[in-house]
Amino acid sequence: MNMTTERTRPAGLAAIDSEMARQHADAIASYKTAGPMAARAAASLEKTGRLLLLGMGGSHAVNRAVEPLYRALGIDAVALPLSEQLGQPLPVAGRTIFVTSQSGESAEVLRWFNETGGTEETFGLTLEAGSFLARTAPSLVGSGGTELAFAATRSLTVTFALHLAILSALGEDPTTAFAALGAPEEHDITAALAALENVATVVTSGRRLQGVAEALALGLTELSRRPCFSLEGGQLRHGPMEMLGPEIGVVLFRGQDETAGLVTIMANSAVETGAPVVLFDASGQEPVAGAVTIRFAPATGLAAIFAMLPVAQRLMIAFADARVENAGTPVRSTKITRSE
Repeated sequence: MNMTTERTRPAGLAAIDSEMARQHADAIASYKTAGPMAARAAASLEKTGRLLLLGMGGSHAVNRAVEPLYRALGIDAVALPLSEQLGQPLPVAGRTIFVTSQSGESAEVLRWFNETGGTEETFGLTLEAGSFLARTAPSLVGSGGTELAFAATRSLTVTFALHLAILSALGEDPTTAFAALGAPEEHDITAALAALENVATVVTSGRRLQGVAEALALGLTELSRRPCFSLEGGQLRHGPMEMLGPEIGVVLFRGQDETAGLVTIMANSAVETGAPVVLFDASGQEPVAGAVTIRFAPATGLAAIFAMLPVAQRLMIAFADARVENAGTPVRSTKITRSE
């Protein structure tokens, strides 16, 4: 790059780079220290058999991503935005409740505890040991302190590690997922970025990995300031296919699970519309012709999430950096949302 085109990395993206650089180490530390509280949360789940996952923004995306993992263990798990629970609440009696907030200070978190008083089966998941949430409920606290950069990156990975500790306490084998944290897969995103070079916006989609798709869409929107959004695979099929074409990028997530075939069919359908398609693929199946496939070791659940997430984050950042002068510096919102 010559001197006429070189530019300084935007401060907001430099801050995200810093968070991402330590997310694996912090996630590993979080998993290792979460054991005792994870055991308490698991004991609650074994008693109630029902789980309500509450959070906002990136925290809700994490909840959506782990929802199927708890369901697979026979737990009646539902993830709701905390704002919805405040406005049209599900009954909380007889449910274990996980309230997730990386800052532990979000407006909705404060109001939910102030209005309900919490319950005996309520646990917090947060990055800040001194926060309102950690002071108010028994909490699993991630390592490394509060995330300072705007879009969620490290906070997602660390919160997933806290869930890995709970799932381990419930009897899941954490070996593969933990290994994915210790040895992140390196992937070149150049082709994926080039495929999305001329799109106006991006829609992300998955089946069992839909929560990861939602996390990516949120970050894309926050950083690129384009209305990127996420639709679960079946929902994308029922009508919204109409929007697809060369100006709409499609990013799909395919894991090694029974829904992989449905993601494959969607990838083929999206390619046929002329939409540029990027496939994050841990299914072990054949690549999809016409799609840019980023192939990971076959994996499902948190192992797939830990492998894919950092690469998806790099794509999200590069996409935004190509479109926005000061990407990563919010102009209409703040890191900790203190108003409803």
